[in-house]
Parts: sequence; C-alpha cells; structure tokens
Amino acid sequence: METLFIGKNIIFLPEVSSTNSYATDLLRNIHSPEGTVIHTAHQTQGKGQRGNSWNAEPASNLTASIILRPTFLSIEKQFFLYQISALACYDTLAEFLHESHFDIKVKFPNDVLVNRKKIAGILIENNLQNSQIMWSVVGVGINVNQTHFAENIKATSLKLLQAEKQFEVSDVLKTLCKHLEKWYLALLNNKFDFIKENYLNRFFGLNVFLDFEINNEVKNLLVKGISEKGLLLLEDRTGRGFEFDVKGVKWVLE
Repeated sequence: METLFIGKNIIFLPEVSSTNSYATDLLRNIHSPEGTVIHTAHQTQGKGQRGNSWNAEPASNLTASIILRPTFLSIEKQFFLYQISALACYDTLAEFLHESHFDIKVKFPNDVLVNRKKIAGILIENNLQNSQIMWSVVGVGINVNQTHFAENIKATSLKLLQAEKQFEVSDVLKTLCKHLEKWYLALLNNKFDFIKENYLNRFFGLNVFLDFEINNEVKNLLVKGISEKGLLLLEDRTGRGFEFDVKGVKWVLE
C-alpha cells in the first residue's frame, strides 16, 4: 500500500454483517490505529443513509470502512469528512474510467453517480465527546464487478461501464486509500476552501433546477451548493433560499 497510514493495517473478513458496525465495535474495545481498514467480501447487513440498507453481491464489490481520528476538526466542520470521502471516491473512479467519456458527479449527501446512475455510497459515523470528534468510521461501498441490480435501483458499476471488463477489488481499495489519505491530509492542513471548491466542482445538479420531494410534495428548485454546516442550499424561482439536511429533502430523478 503506497500510503503513509491509511490502509497500512487491513482487516479482511470473508463475511460480516456491516464493516461500519465491526469498526465501531473494534474502537470501543481496543485501540485501533488511525487508517485501519475493515474490508469484506460479503456484507450481509450493510448500512446506508436514512437507515436504508446497502446491498451488494458477494465478492463483486468494494465494501470497506476506514478508521480516522480527526480530533483536530471542530464539530461544526464535520461535514468536511463527507466532502473528502466523496472526493476520494471521485478520484478513485476517475482513475478507472476515462473522465472525458463519463459524467462523474457527487450527489448530496453521500452518493457518487456516473451518467446519473449510482456507483458509490458513503456512510460516516462519528464519536463525539466534549465537543470533539474522537474518531470517525468512513464506510464506502463502490460497485465494481456487479452487473445486475434491482429494477427499482438506478445503479451501475465499473464493469458495466467498461464493456464487461473484470476489475480487481483490491486495486480499487488501494486506489481509494491513496486518494482518501491525500484529501485527509489536506483537511488536516486546514485547506477548507480548496476542499469545498473541488467538491462543488464535482457537485451534481449545481446551478440547475431539479425536482425535490419536500414534506411529500415535489418542488422544482435551483441547486446552490452546501452551507458551512453541510446543509443542501436550494432556491425557488423567486430567489427565496432554503436549507435542508439529509432527512428534510429527497432528490427526484428520472
């Protein structure tokens, strides 16, 4: 692993209910070094955002959790962990896909899309004590070799996008660790504006009117970006602004 610390310690589990749950249990019982990666071939009860599940075919995809200790980061800036994780996923996919041929975008709050189809998801769980982030578990799922998805899920994979080419999941993991470390070190060095600028440059729907479901009603709103606290900024056609967290709004995509 060509990194300083992320991925230097890898725990591979043939099967586990959830890599995030395993990582949090590990942190509560022993001191795990920063950068430890829990990686599995089969996740039976994967977690997603909004309490949803993350389903992946066994041995076909990347399902991993990375332990970080961002004690230097204020709670108010914890959404930057999502930003750097999304940027790491973006850069990883860009290495395996020719960027000029594919539209790779980060969709708030935790998805990465290619050609408007989901290829990756992120779930971060933080442990907070006395207004400090003691540790974070960054869960990442990337569709690598899976070719069949449920009809109600608009998803794709590296294999589907590259004419049925088979990929090594271990190569994807190594690439992810490399890019996550790069962005994490940028965060450590307080490069907040640089991170946010790059995040917004890859932000799905930026400055475009799109449909959103809010309080069981579909509204057409302009995507303006994110707030300092990680809220989605939207605007109606009169210029009135709105801020939403992940529970308050749902994207409605065709």
